[in-house]
Amino acid sequence: MRVEVHAAESVAEPRMWVQNQPALMMALRAGSIELGSRSSAMMRHTLGAGEMCLVPRQFEIWVRTGDLHYVYLAVDISDVALAAACDRTTADVELRRVENLVDGRVGALAAAVNAERVAGFPNGRLFLDSVEQALAVALVKGYGVQRRSVQTHRGGLGSARLRRIKEFVDARIEDELTLCEMAQAVELSPAHFSRMFRKSTGETPHQFFLRQRVERAKEMLRSADARVLDVAVACGFKSQQHFAQAFRNVCGASPTEYRQEFLGHEPPYARERANS
Repeated sequence: MRVEVHAAESVAEPRMWVQNQPALMMALRAGSIELGSRSSAMMRHTLGAGEMCLVPRQFEIWVRTGDLHYVYLAVDISDVALAAACDRTTADVELRRVENLVDGRVGALAAAVNAERVAGFPNGRLFLDSVEQALAVALVKGYGVQRRSVQTHRGGLGSARLRRIKEFVDARIEDELTLCEMAQAVELSPAHFSRMFRKSTGETPHQFFLRQRVERAKEMLRSADARVLDVAVACGFKSQQHFAQAFRNVCGASPTEYRQEFLGHEPPYARERANS
């Protein structure tokens, strides 16, 4: 479990913030911040000390602090804890977004984590692991949703085959995959695989493959080191134009716009980290 305290700096322009792991966040003092799904649509949120929100995996939002003040505790929930809460070796649920989470048990656990942090983590890793597991159980029970990637419907692919095809696609993201190759990876005929895959995921194999490429590209674009053209090639796009079109179709912005909005604009927070 990773525990961080974030203190907002004064930033006049909106900046993109990305949360990679599901996290529970609790305001440590009263304050406000502007948030929005688009930089052109920001809304001010005012929170009192102790108010909480739940942020899902790969959550992206625009943030503007200006002269506002906001300090909060962030507790990342690991995949290991989520899997254990589901009584499985791998978690097949995600935590949904909850803007104003009111839950006495979750609040007490978050307060215990903060008290441990303030004291300098005297009880060690085992204590934090125990609290994290209790948090994961409470959050999965109250706010869990089945992952889309392993969702199955009657007649669709099983979760094991869906995991196998995702691993296959991830390993071959820069290649020109064919439907036959994807079907062979899970030992099905192309026609049967295509029908069952769509029943299971709501996407065609091509749509899924394209979305996985764009997700990989988004990760690379968050670094200043790679050129956009190099990102396109590394993710298997034939040209920068093809990459830009596919990226805009999925994300609503060009790769360059996405990078400009994110790059160099780390979350407007000064971080006090405590990794245990």
